[in-house]
Amino acid sequence: MDQSSTRSLNALPRFNPLYLQVKEALLARLGYGEWQPGTVLPSEIQLAEQFEVSQGTVRKAIDSLAMENIVVRRQGRGTYVATHAETVAQFRFLKMRPNQGEAVQPESKILSCERVRAPAEVAVALKLRPAEQAYLIRRLLSFDGQPVVLDVIWVPAQRFRGLSQERLSQYKGPLYGLFETEFKTRMIRCEERLRALPADAAVAKALSIEVDKPVLVVERVSYSYDDEAVEVRLGYCVTKHFHYANELS
Repeated sequence: MDQSSTRSLNALPRFNPLYLQVKEALLARLGYGEWQPGTVLPSEIQLAEQFEVSQGTVRKAIDSLAMENIVVRRQGRGTYVATHAETVAQFRFLKMRPNQGEAVQPESKILSCERVRAPAEVAVALKLRPAEQAYLIRRLLSFDGQPVVLDVIWVPAQRFRGLSQERLSQYKGPLYGLFETEFKTRMIRCEERLRALPADAAVAKALSIEVDKPVLVVERVSYSYDDEAVEVRLGYCVTKHFHYANELS
């Protein structure tokens, strides 16, 4: 077994079930960038040899990662690191659905991207040091030309060095796809809170609605492999013809 695997496994609490120790070790190696999104993992037999555990233990660990959409099993081809380029991953984080018809990808327009000092609550969530800055992104999502979501997004400037409005606008794919391919940051989970608030002047203008009209606000903190918070987002949503959909299992 290689040294990185040994360190990862031995560093975990010994009271954890063995398959969870293997799972956490795999997550650590994903966090180090040992396997990039879209690439195939070593076989279960190879991983079992590396971790000095049974193949069944490795299979249980990978099953757990697959349930969390961190890896994808492909019949006859192996297990791959999940990527935001896959449609299922894109809709996993896009929760707005039309009241009628199938879910569709919205049109995305980057309104601005600037390097700023983050508000205190954002700095705490992202664990920014006092001198660290963040990128503030404003993005509008529209369906059939109708503005539906205004996203206000903060990401750590250190991790996303070189981000710009031009770079964001030129990328033809989901925002998380850009973060994954160009900044080696994959979002694997998020925590969200929902509440209704009156739209202020800036939100109302962007969404073409009246000031003080109620909007659904989705407050999101997104995390990468190492459970590090890498994004804080406020999504201001017009729900006249759309709703927020979440599936629990």
